Amino acid sequence: MNRAAVAVFGLRVAYGVALIAAPERMAKSWLGPVGDPAKVALRAVGGREIALHGFALGAAARGAPLLPWLLMSIAGDLGDIAATFAGRDGIPDGAVGKTAAVAGGSAALSAAVLVAERV
Repeated sequence: MNRAAVAVFGLRVAYGVALIAAPERMAKSWLGPVGDPAKVALRAVGGREIALHGFALGAAARGAPLLPWLLMSIAGDLGDIAATFAGRDGIPDGAVGKTAAVAGGSAALSAAVLVAERV
């Protein structure tokens, strides 16, 4: 089993749980104060994180190829950056940079696992 990939996938599941459990706290610096409609979207992102990375953990446990899961994870991160950039006029100053740093760092970490482990 690829330990680095399992660690990344596990952390992403935990992030998804946090988004569902406390969306307002998780997104405060990203989106500013969030109301009920934004909480719905944040919980949906949390669900994506749990589903995608939970299934990826299952693939790792079975010894299945991890390349598709890592690529989907990277695509989700890049989508988060693009969506934040597209909505930049309605979010706090600095949110695009923070999102690029966090989601970009996450994408880079997944890419590093992909390259280092040749999954």
